[in-house]
Amino acid sequence: MTTLIPRPPYTPDELKALYPADLELQLVQVLLRHGERTPVSPRFQNAGLAPFWPYCSAVRQLKSVVLDRPTGKFDTLEWKRRLETFGPRDEPVLAAGPRGELDGVCDMGMLTDRGRETTYDLGVRLRRLYVEQLGFLPRTLSDADSLYLRATPIPRALDSVQETFTGLYPASARAQPFPPPTIVARAPGDETLFPNDSNCRRFAALSRAFAQRAADRWNGTDDMAYLNKLYGRWMPPESPRVAVDSRPRLSGIMDTINSTLAHGPETRLPKEFYDAKGRAIIEKIGVEEWFAGYKESREYRVLGIGGLMGDVVSRMVGSVERSTADGEYEVARSLDQKALRDGKGATPVRFGLSGCHDTTLAAVLASLGAFDTDKWPPYTSHIAIELFRKQGGTSNSSVKGQAKNSSWFGSLFSSVKPGTPPPGIGRKQSDELTAEEKAKLNGYYVRLRYNDEVVSVPGCKPQGKHLDGDESFCTLEAFKAIVDKYVPTNWKSQCRADVKAPAFPAKPEPAGY
Repeated sequence: MTTLIPRPPYTPDELKALYPADLELQLVQVLLRHGERTPVSPRFQNAGLAPFWPYCSAVRQLKSVVLDRPTGKFDTLEWKRRLETFGPRDEPVLAAGPRGELDGVCDMGMLTDRGRETTYDLGVRLRRLYVEQLGFLPRTLSDADSLYLRATPIPRALDSVQETFTGLYPASARAQPFPPPTIVARAPGDETLFPNDSNCRRFAALSRAFAQRAADRWNGTDDMAYLNKLYGRWMPPESPRVAVDSRPRLSGIMDTINSTLAHGPETRLPKEFYDAKGRAIIEKIGVEEWFAGYKESREYRVLGIGGLMGDVVSRMVGSVERSTADGEYEVARSLDQKALRDGKGATPVRFGLSGCHDTTLAAVLASLGAFDTDKWPPYTSHIAIELFRKQGGTSNSSVKGQAKNSSWFGSLFSSVKPGTPPPGIGRKQSDELTAEEKAKLNGYYVRLRYNDEVVSVPGCKPQGKHLDGDESFCTLEAFKAIVDKYVPTNWKSQCRADVKAPAFPAKPEPAGY
């Protein structure tokens, strides 16, 4: 699958069923795949496909921060980028599009104009739901202190977060002046917002083992023979047959097919690449190759996506505890101790946007036993992880109001300082929680929506682990217990350990329990 075709906005009856009156929405965390992009590497030039595509108008109007040395102040330099490449004898030449275009030419894997449109449109849809229909977020934003924004180090993910934020809160819905929002990023070696096999040797070994198993299962099948009939004539001489582990890999062929389908007729492959049966086979095999490990192996879940899921749960628990662990620690404009003790500058996070990738979304769902499909996540797919509070006690908003002026709230921030994790029980293993700590989670529920469709976690189905009458609302205690089983204790250390150990578990370790 390539471009997402979003469903219509929820009807009033659907909203009533999806958001029961006795549950109050408290925190929403959205993980979004970037929008449409160019292929991550050039392929199939022998089939007439141009290596460089002219779909990136943003590079015509870039802006950078520069220091004006005489004044000591920063200024903005406006510039445009042209891409250079190798010529016939390695002399430098300008990269050009299929019609000789020199400007607006995309780099490999770059978010295109179409990708900017669809991620902006995602922001519009999120605004329609959370602002206009539910009234959960304000119509006009005075600052971004209640928003947790993050992206991977890959530029298309950052660009997609910025576009989605702009759709959610366009300039007309932001107060003037509007303080610059914080967008959190990590160094590549610390990144857990996608499965980081480049910086985790053990996870790379596991990934190779599951990929090889997929190759052994599929390379000699009738399905692969069918793909060879379609694409074999376009494979390079050094790798003449289509296979899971051919060069290009089968997943690379899928990448180019999906990228071309998302864009104009000038960057199209021959028609046999778009055969419906062939595309279905590629997706089915690709999903097994890349994501079966999350369903079958606890270690795969721990190293591949456990760090991110630990962060997601920690922010939910931080929201319950009313501490900076809800994401405020990362985005607060000030961690001044006196201000926090006085309740000033303490703004609970209500909404998060994290720009990530297809491998992130499928890994999150598969690790929860909730990816029951052989369809690859389309561009601009998203998962909304929603935290609800059961109505009946003090209202959420009034608790927040009281909290800012209470001494106990101030004490939560007393140890907050840069370099020190925020306080709370979010990262504490469920089986280590005291009865008093477990009681804090009572009355809270977690629900996931993937591309606006509700998904359920199998471990939440038993009685007492979900909202009465609706298994899709998992109790926070049960959800945390499921995730805790694959949250790493020291990810970098675990990435270096047992690199050559057997890759497959000795007995089944199904996800979602």
